[in-house]
Amino acid sequence: MADFIGAVDQGTTSTRFMIFDHGGNEVAKHQLEHEQILPRSGWVEHDPVEIWERTNSVMQNALRNGGLSGTDLAAIGITNQRETTVVWDPRTGRPYYNAIVWQDTRTDAIAAHLERSGRGDVIRRKAGLPPATYFSGGKIQWILENVDGVREAAEQGHAVFGNTDCWVLWNLTGGPDGGIHATDVTNASRTMLMDLETLDWDDELLGFFGIPRSMLPTINPSSHREAYGTTRTSRPLRAAVPITGVLGDQHAATVGQVCFSPGEAKNTYGTGNFLVLNTGTELVRSQHGLLTTVAYQLGDSPPVYALEGSIAVTGSAVQWLRDQMKIIKTAAESEELARTVEDNGGMYFVPAFSGLFAPYWRSDARGAIVGLARYNDNAHLARATLEAICYQSRDVVEAMEQDSSVHLDVLRVDGGVTANDLCMQIQADVLGVPVSRPVVAETTALGAAYAAGLATGFWRDTDELRTHWSESRRWEPQWSEEKRAEGYAGWKMAVERTLDWVKVPES
Repeated sequence: MADFIGAVDQGTTSTRFMIFDHGGNEVAKHQLEHEQILPRSGWVEHDPVEIWERTNSVMQNALRNGGLSGTDLAAIGITNQRETTVVWDPRTGRPYYNAIVWQDTRTDAIAAHLERSGRGDVIRRKAGLPPATYFSGGKIQWILENVDGVREAAEQGHAVFGNTDCWVLWNLTGGPDGGIHATDVTNASRTMLMDLETLDWDDELLGFFGIPRSMLPTINPSSHREAYGTTRTSRPLRAAVPITGVLGDQHAATVGQVCFSPGEAKNTYGTGNFLVLNTGTELVRSQHGLLTTVAYQLGDSPPVYALEGSIAVTGSAVQWLRDQMKIIKTAAESEELARTVEDNGGMYFVPAFSGLFAPYWRSDARGAIVGLARYNDNAHLARATLEAICYQSRDVVEAMEQDSSVHLDVLRVDGGVTANDLCMQIQADVLGVPVSRPVVAETTALGAAYAAGLATGFWRDTDELRTHWSESRRWEPQWSEEKRAEGYAGWKMAVERTLDWVKVPES
């Protein structure tokens, strides 16, 4: 057997390829950013062709960096930015339109109409999701209705849909020359189109959006012993390597954090924040603004479900400080600047750039900085940005405890923002529970590798994977209960100021 497992991590701002050994240790990686296309306020797009080109490059360069070849890989897993929607012509591989990113809000009228018509309750019951701009179904509908010729092409079988996992998989396995059009249960569960109980596309839900069933990929387990397909020997690996694992990024991070038991939770800090609580094989329907989703499905085993709190803007708020406000030159400087002040100086920043996700689900909200005094400066804004990341996570934790009656004893964290030690200390202070970061903080790619390796026998079972997890650092709460309550009360007041800012158009 080959000695390594590869993982494609196709994210919101970049694509990377990571290679892991049997101990779950990183052997090599390469990462490239792609362009964020912002045609108008609230619209966010990516170029699917650029994403595929970046995927090719990072796979080739990671192998080169590790002094390896494609034949050294026992299998490959794919993980991806969920909900981001690609529609393309399977005859040519040409996208009909840019990928519409999960942050995009152009489908707010579609979501509002579903809610007003009473169909929102059906979507919640069957798909576990509220009608929202976040998910793929409305984005597919928008492309069908607004891009010339796509509706006709879809009805003739010449237009297919996939999130970016599906797009990458199709291209890796041949593209127009026999590419596999498939996805996994976790990505399918983010579309508003899959029934959580049957794990299949639902005709009633498809009818709500006017989507032909022929556009949709085959749904497979996240860890698939029969393999999704094999890479073509041309490029990028120049070897036929089985692709045996596919998971949406937050589900992959759940696996990478070995949250395999009910009650275990992780929080990933990336472009947005995503807190996932394993609820086992029980399908728990949220009453407090969370999402019910498939956590993962390993082979022929029953699916494992989860409650999820999705937050749209966290790490990307730091990018906003860097790219738009230009008060820092690198994301790491946010910590340095924020450390120059003791607190936020009474300033709160709610980065509702594309509305508020969990637990509010308010597309009418927009970003706001409140509590400003003449005293405040850039350092207070940097501090308020880090606190916004943490307060939004507390909103989700509060809702999760109400839904599940599970009180977190510790929060496992991962993702790029966890390199910010001050932010993680603030998170422990805001929550009042310890925060634990693993040795391998980029658990998204690791989880995809684990799913692929379990399918091939590279790893024996989930118990073996648990032995690979180890803690790198832990932050203990330092705030008093009084300070914690006062800070959170200020945050809730700030959130109120963001609401009813944008009129949601009627369809």
